[in-house]
Amino acid sequence: MSDLIHRPDQRDTSIEPERYELFEPARYRFDLDRRDFLRVLSVMGGGLLVVANLDGSAGAQETGRGGQGQSTPSDLGAWIHLDRDGRVTVFTGKVEIGQNIRTSLAQTVADELRTPLDTVSMVMADTDLTPFDQGTFGSQTTPRMAPVLARAAATARELLIDRAAAQWHAQRDALSADAGRVRATDGRALSYGDLVASGDLKGTVAASTVTLPKAKWTVRGASPKKVDGAQFVTGRHVYTPDLTRPGMLHGRVIRPPAYRATLQSLDASAAKAIPGVQVVSDGDFSGVVAPNSRTLSRAMDALKASWSAAPEQPSAATVYEHFRSTATQDVNGRGGGAQPEGELLKARRGAAMTLSESYRIPYIAHVPLEPRAAVAEWGSDGRVTIWTGTQRPFGVRGEVAQAFHLAEDRVRVIVPDMGSGYGGKHTGEQAVEAARLARAAGRPVKVVYTRAEEFMWGYFRPGGVIDVTASVGANGRLTTWEFHNYNSGSAGLPTPYTVPLKSQAYHAADSPLRQGSYRGLAATANHYAREMHMDALARRLQVDAVEFRRTHIDEPRLRAVLDAVVDRIAWSRARPAGQAVGVACGTEKGSFVATGAEVTKTTDGFRLDRLVVAFECGAIVNPDGLRNQVEGAVVQGLGGALFEAVGFANGQLTNGTMREYSVPRFKDVPAIDIILIDRPDLASAGAGETPIVCVAPAIGSAVRHFGDVLAELPVRLKNS
Repeated sequence: MSDLIHRPDQRDTSIEPERYELFEPARYRFDLDRRDFLRVLSVMGGGLLVVANLDGSAGAQETGRGGQGQSTPSDLGAWIHLDRDGRVTVFTGKVEIGQNIRTSLAQTVADELRTPLDTVSMVMADTDLTPFDQGTFGSQTTPRMAPVLARAAATARELLIDRAAAQWHAQRDALSADAGRVRATDGRALSYGDLVASGDLKGTVAASTVTLPKAKWTVRGASPKKVDGAQFVTGRHVYTPDLTRPGMLHGRVIRPPAYRATLQSLDASAAKAIPGVQVVSDGDFSGVVAPNSRTLSRAMDALKASWSAAPEQPSAATVYEHFRSTATQDVNGRGGGAQPEGELLKARRGAAMTLSESYRIPYIAHVPLEPRAAVAEWGSDGRVTIWTGTQRPFGVRGEVAQAFHLAEDRVRVIVPDMGSGYGGKHTGEQAVEAARLARAAGRPVKVVYTRAEEFMWGYFRPGGVIDVTASVGANGRLTTWEFHNYNSGSAGLPTPYTVPLKSQAYHAADSPLRQGSYRGLAATANHYAREMHMDALARRLQVDAVEFRRTHIDEPRLRAVLDAVVDRIAWSRARPAGQAVGVACGTEKGSFVATGAEVTKTTDGFRLDRLVVAFECGAIVNPDGLRNQVEGAVVQGLGGALFEAVGFANGQLTNGTMREYSVPRFKDVPAIDIILIDRPDLASAGAGETPIVCVAPAIGSAVRHFGDVLAELPVRLKNS
């Protein structure tokens, strides 16, 4: 049974942002002892206590700084505060994970407010201070949060001009805002600090608030230095694993050696004999706390645990048939809707050529630089504060509240800027574990996952198997397209190519491994299968792969990125023997990407010489930040293309260490040529995910020129 299943809604989300819903039973739910029960009653003022499990929708109605529920606060003070020194504090529930949104969001506010960037400070991801936010995922910070903050800043700017006009008894249209001041045409000026000296700005941020067009951007569209960048490059930034609190202890959870094994007995006498060590048990939860990490390791080694044998489970070799055999029978057509099966079969029978292929998608680990970590501290009032690296601080707040039977305003979650997530930090098990150990110890406790724990007890990009069948008419045009994804997900599933009859479906299936979000979700898998199949069709038809794609592209933005890559990589140029190029293109999250790969055959595999990536996501806010995002996504995509795959058998990982699990290293990264296409006439879309989706099929397309059969990920050829 899957512990974590991504179930997006079934609408065509090729343009609309996809919903992220995590359906996972609470890993821990602790009993209330009598003292805790009375404390809860006293907080609530007595009366009847009802403890209920919240479903996904009810649990989402959380309280943020801006008010109740998920609706975007309209109160200006929920988003922006100006002080008497002209400093601007901005509040957002978004998380800085290394994608540099602290800088780009600050740019947005500084630009609209017409104040220097260095006067803007961001307060991010603190559930006591910031408005409710679903989380930082899906490349939605730029298209969704940036416009909200832009409207808030524009509202503040106009209120400041109103104040200056009232103070001067001047015509409002004779005033303008610039460089942290309101100026009059006669030369008078008032600083923002002077204007708020009489009281805080109060106003309503309306959805209709007009913001500046790109032609008037001055801070956005530029590439300022990373906000707080010096803290990171000098090592002064404190990540969650670095945090300390007065009297803090170190903790770890006792975990089984295999998935689905259960604890039969635990002899902790030797561990308890070590000074300062405490062993905690609560239902199916057991853990250890110690004064320091060295003592904690000694105590863990001293434990004698007996576990039940894990039941027989699928392995990495058998899981693909398992996906098919356990898949749901309900087929949800997307991307134009499923055509009646009879029409597809009829059209297929009349086609000049039909090609069917299956593509295997392995599980992939996130391997974040910063493993799961949390510090929990209970106050004398029964409130708990947790510092943790998560992409969903309000979601984690809900998990902790549910585990301890608390109202959510009794839990505070703070996220220090963290060392990457890649979609792998949506859940808050580490926060719950730290809080349980801290409550037992009566002192703050820090839990930091070992790298082995991060591999085994995090979650993975879903594995899957994808079946594709396509037919081509006598004119060389696609006539049918049938695409079935088993388990790996529906993101990026609709084909961007024009096909008269198509059926595209995602089938949920049983997953033997815990799975969840990953950079790009299933768009990496779906683009791989689709683009490899388009290549296979072109080869079968003996036509140029680029021209075959162009024949079926009606979207000018997709054609533009494809043309840019084809031109830069010199697609039509004759190549020497042993050298080949491949190409792939696609769209996801409202942005468009094409990737070209240049490879050279070697005696024992191939060498990846160069990648060319053209990317278009509307108006560019921060060119350097965008380039970094594209490059990072491409490097991560190399892992899945070349060698990343989770091995498992008998309920255990077979490569769950950094020694055994390969991730891209400097020697694996070729020259990367990035083409950014700025579209100032379009709204900015997200950039964190889409650039990854065409890396694997572009490499696969190139390598297949050598005649190698590459019907599955990873490529599994040596990148020498």
